[in-house]
Amino acid sequence: MNVSICKQQRKLAVDIDAVCRLIAATQLPSGEIPWSRGDKTDPWDHVEAAMGLVIGGYMEEARQAFFWLRSNQLADGSWYAAYRSGAAEDRTRETNMSAYIAVGVFHYWLITKDRVFLETMWETVRRAVDFAVSHQSAHGEIYWAVSPQGQVDRMALLTGSSSIFMSLKCAIAIAAELGMATLPWAEALDRLGDAIRNRPALFNMTKSRFSMDWFYPVLCGAVTGEAAGRRIERQWKKFVVEGLGVRCVSDRPWVTIAESSELVLALAAMGDMEKAHIVFSWLSEHVFDDGSFWCGFTFPDMTRWPEEKIAWTNAVVLMAADALFNLTPAGQLFSHAWWAQAGYPG
Repeated sequence: MNVSICKQQRKLAVDIDAVCRLIAATQLPSGEIPWSRGDKTDPWDHVEAAMGLVIGGYMEEARQAFFWLRSNQLADGSWYAAYRSGAAEDRTRETNMSAYIAVGVFHYWLITKDRVFLETMWETVRRAVDFAVSHQSAHGEIYWAVSPQGQVDRMALLTGSSSIFMSLKCAIAIAAELGMATLPWAEALDRLGDAIRNRPALFNMTKSRFSMDWFYPVLCGAVTGEAAGRRIERQWKKFVVEGLGVRCVSDRPWVTIAESSELVLALAAMGDMEKAHIVFSWLSEHVFDDGSFWCGFTFPDMTRWPEEKIAWTNAVVLMAADALFNLTPAGQLFSHAWWAQAGYPG
């Protein structure tokens, strides 16, 4: 791939306020942020949407989103997999969905330095992360879910476990800021990182068709350095459609804005800013008239699909922009170099 890039390609090309207006307009009065108007809400994407609001300075809306999670946390520290207008729609309890609140809260802290908020959310974060860690196997991977009937599904997902790896890093950092001990979390992080790096057979390999399984181990910081570069290069042609973006699934002609933005985050995290800027530049034309971004499109016919304006997709565009242009103090949240020098335990 030619990594030369001209200066004009480095323009932001995102209407931050338009994106945040979409997310805020999607948010319900309770603080809940569904995928789109009238759609479901899941805890992971709800957090992602809240992070987008913080980047755009919509702090009150973001706080209400986090307080919605605090109010709806279950007794075991988890949340249901899906809600609709506050009512549980899918009573599965997924580990990565629950743990992700740690990333959102740490992201909020990096931008605002609001210690009162951090202290207010600590117990919610602690219980959520404990729920995820309680489902770690002896081999290091983390089982993906508990069924509505209370049965643990002993399948591990590489993308989900990678997301939990990032959540653990952020939870440990929050604890350090508050002076809390986290030894079990540090041990869990070490074992999870070893599983992600060295034991691929522990994870459901049927999911390797999904691009997230390709770049999430790099995005979360479990795979770094030369190993990260090799991982990205090895499957670049499998998932990347030059000039368009990233396929959601390798054998389907569907490029998604979210996966493309997350690849930008992964490339920026490992320090490959040239490729990160190039991929980001492909996204700028895929916007609605109001400045918000499409969910995805098929190719080569370039048909927009689906038509809904997805809150969390738009949020991750802002996160990618932040990683490239340092819009906020959280722009380096996923940076491997930043974590290496940040000095947090674990």
